Amino acid sequence: MANVFPTKSNLMATQKSLELAVLGYELMDRKKNILVREMMQSVDEAKNIRSEINECYREAYRCLRLANTTLGVCGSFARTVPVEESLKIDFKSVMGVEIPIITIDESVPAPYFGLTATNEYLDRAYIHFNEAKMKTARLAEIESGVYRLADAVKKTRKRANALNNIMIPRFKETIKFISESLDEKEREDFTRLKVIKSRKERENEQ
Repeated sequence: MANVFPTKSNLMATQKSLELAVLGYELMDRKKNILVREMMQSVDEAKNIRSEINECYREAYRCLRLANTTLGVCGSFARTVPVEESLKIDFKSVMGVEIPIITIDESVPAPYFGLTATNEYLDRAYIHFNEAKMKTARLAEIESGVYRLADAVKKTRKRANALNNIMIPRFKETIKFISESLDEKEREDFTRLKVIKSRKERENEQ
């Protein structure tokens, strides 16, 4: 504040800076609230999907155990299922935050291992593992988005706090300093003019 010269132009400039800082804080606070809401919705969805994935795996391994019991070890059948290569990653923007979108081709499960040498337990195991795969991709998308949103919330909150707790009080203090200095200067000028006027009046009387 010691570096600010108390002039009307500096007062107007600081008032303008204060207005922009207040507007910036309001926008940052609004952005933070939107990001937090988006993040909390994603957290709830991730919790539900994680529960669904656990159920898929529970049922898949139950069916696999039955398949191993009735067919023997099913490793040779598993090797007939092709490796998943359709996964794609794109991005969408939420308040300037890049959120990943993960997609996998949703094809109907095919009996890669044949029908005559297997049974329904292996079929069900395959269906449940395939469902777990699809849901895991969705979970990865959501959790990655949550991490990005959480980081953006942290940065936005930090910037908003800097504006609200540092910049805005500093501008207000500077405005107060300049206003008081200008008022004091105006009083001094008024007093000086009164003294000069009084002195001239006495000189004229003489």
